[in-house]
Amino acid sequence: MQRFGFFLVPGFSMLSLAAALEPLRMANAQAGDELYQWEFLSWTGDAVGASNHMLTAPTIGLDQVKELDVLLVVAGINVASYGDDKLFGWLRQAARQVELFGSTSTGSLLLAKAKLLRHKTCTIHWEYVDSFREQFPDVWMSGELYEFDGNLFTCSGGSAGLDMMLQIIADQHGHELALLVAEQYMHPHIRPPHQDQRMRLQSRLNINNPRLIKAIDIMRQNLEVPLTCQQLADASNMSARQMERLFKQHLQQSPGQYYLHLRLEKTQQLLRQSSLSVLQVATACGFSSTSYLARCY
Repeated sequence: MQRFGFFLVPGFSMLSLAAALEPLRMANAQAGDELYQWEFLSWTGDAVGASNHMLTAPTIGLDQVKELDVLLVVAGINVASYGDDKLFGWLRQAARQVELFGSTSTGSLLLAKAKLLRHKTCTIHWEYVDSFREQFPDVWMSGELYEFDGNLFTCSGGSAGLDMMLQIIADQHGHELALLVAEQYMHPHIRPPHQDQRMRLQSRLNINNPRLIKAIDIMRQNLEVPLTCQQLADASNMSARQMERLFKQHLQQSPGQYYLHLRLEKTQQLLRQSSLSVLQVATACGFSSTSYLARCY
């Protein structure tokens, strides 16, 4: 039997918790045996409110973490400013006391602050990938659905937690049991970790022109040092005039306007999700100064 501990951070995602917890319950039911147990922990010892305001009470104290086999940090919104040296010290100690440790959703931010991810490969919710990379350049952020690196496992959150836990169940108790669990949740297959977190651009923007999609991809890859319209057109294998026409036809914006929209979108994410200064954020998003950034806003 393996004991899981779910360390709940205020504002955690209830979906991320359920996606990680429910497969354990169902594995027990399908196996007809108690393969897994689970406990909840909180930093203060009080019930923790999820992002949907539902409360979950801790079932064991922080000093009982040594009784666990696995510790999973479950986070969500408002995690960027959460935590202090005392909490990070406890996380480091706890990671040494369990066989496996990890996080789901935005929990990787706390593990990184606790210096538990140095020279490790991890993942996080797609909305936080850019800000994470800016803050922790010594950590390899894959941006995949989930990652395993030695005794560390991390998940991007949401429904990806179901796929990660199904993979754990398959590794520990066989693929047949994992498929029985998946079937109970109408989950047709276990997604591999390398599958994209986000919808493809074609679906998200409802466009199917390959040159336009290529141009947008190139924009996203070059936010810190923006390309000129001509450079962008050349890299997308079309003329500047063709590119202008495609953007106006499908997105009702010029290429320059859409490029600025992407840079401002990243600016908002970094300001909200990181502790970077406004100047650092401006530089990371291709603005030459904070005053120029302010004018563009």
